Amino acid sequence: MHVRVNTATGASDIDGAIRFVEETVLPEVREHKGFAGLTVSGNRSTGDLSVLTIWETEADRDASEGLSEKVRTEAVEKFGGQMRVERYEQALFETGDVPPGPGAKLHIREVRMNPADVDENLAFFRESVVPDMKSTPGFLGVRQLIDRKTGEGRVGSVWADEASLTAQLEKSEQRRAAAATERRVEFGDDSIADVLFIAR
Repeated sequence: MHVRVNTATGASDIDGAIRFVEETVLPEVREHKGFAGLTVSGNRSTGDLSVLTIWETEADRDASEGLSEKVRTEAVEKFGGQMRVERYEQALFETGDVPPGPGAKLHIREVRMNPADVDENLAFFRESVVPDMKSTPGFLGVRQLIDRKTGEGRVGSVWADEASLTAQLEKSEQRRAAAATERRVEFGDDSIADVLFIAR
């Protein structure tokens, strides 16, 4: 799977933007070959909003670039803010017994590694880190995104509520320290958002 993440910072109307995605963007992307899902997340207090679209192949994602550019332009005109676009391979996506939905808490951590280490680090994450996350109460889902050429990516984990998110963040501190020293993974900024809308 491959994804495109459109992120707006400083948007003036989060609820209006969600309606725009649901009523205008979603019907159009569903017409494109390879569309596999869409998630909207955001932080109402900061005006940050991200729209993640999922595609069966990189070619499918790239073929939808014209539509993506058109709706980005329209969204900025309607709701303001600055737009950033990122493209990744979705290397992993797993959910718990209860799948993520609106109202869940999303934690995103930027990661960076040597491109030569990507496969080994992804295998370690899948085999060692994900089972630990899934055993933590409140776990709803985890997504690992990566750009194999640069080694840059992000890990997003979804939690049922603030309490389970906080517990996970405390547990993850130790894992991050080990990954930095033993697996040469660099960790960048992290952010917390609410899941606002999901469509498949």
